Amino acid sequence: MEKKTIFEALNSINVNDKTEKKAGLTYLSWSWAWAEVKKLYPNVQRKVYETETGMNYFTDGQTCFVKVGVTIGDIEHIDYLPVMNNRNQSIKLDQVTSFDVNKAIQRSTTKALALHGLGLYIYAGEDLPEGYEPPKPKLEEARFVKALENIKNGTYTIEKLKASFELSEEQLKRL
Repeated sequence: MEKKTIFEALNSINVNDKTEKKAGLTYLSWSWAWAEVKKLYPNVQRKVYETETGMNYFTDGQTCFVKVGVTIGDIEHIDYLPVMNNRNQSIKLDQVTSFDVNKAIQRSTTKALALHGLGLYIYAGEDLPEGYEPPKPKLEEARFVKALENIKNGTYTIEKLKASFELSEEQLKRL
């Protein structure tokens, strides 16, 4: 079996049960996203970029934004995100708090992780990740016996059975 790229591995993870809806938008928990990536790539690194004076946000003189990079292996993806209020509008520079900046950093981290593949489909407005395969259902005994009868009379095949269901070790031995 061919080894998946970082993008393919992360892009195939279904994150739907870890999202929240706020103001009509879908958000993925930054802490869950980070934990999932760390499980697969323990050496992942996040960098919160700072100005020359050590500020963890940048400004155009009216509003501000954060810059966050996530590196997996030798690939860094950088995201820029405005510091926004709960209506997703940029906050004026003189009204920005450290809490606002921190929220923007966490959201930008999630977006940088998405550039590596995790939850990217959320930003494309899709329901399921590319390459996601739902788990096969288990086959209870009565249906398994019926499937065996159908295999014997030629109306069903072992290949179809294995492709459609997760069979137990005991069921596999009985094939």
